[in-house]
Amino acid sequence: MAGRFQIKCINKPNRDSELEHITHVGGYGQSHWKLPVETVIDRIESRGSDHEDFYVKVGNAESDVVVVRPAGRRAHIRTTPDSTRRDNLLSLPECP
Repeated sequence: MAGRFQIKCINKPNRDSELEHITHVGGYGQSHWKLPVETVIDRIESRGSDHEDFYVKVGNAESDVVVVRPAGRRAHIRTTPDSTRRDNLLSLPECP
């Protein structure tokens, strides 16, 4: 299922920890959805018809979600840099 999806919430094991990565992201609108970050990474990196894009909207601005693969550490997601220094994903509320 190709498409572009707005992430509206996140889950982290410890919300206040800057060391722990986001484990799940979700969205809502016509339907609610929640996915493990590993699934989001697979869908972003897919080259086929199942490629999907994800973004975060803050005010009127959209920031794309990208995959980051630091050397020696597991892959994670973050937003592209914008006018704030903080990853926009971290400003989202907790997913139910």
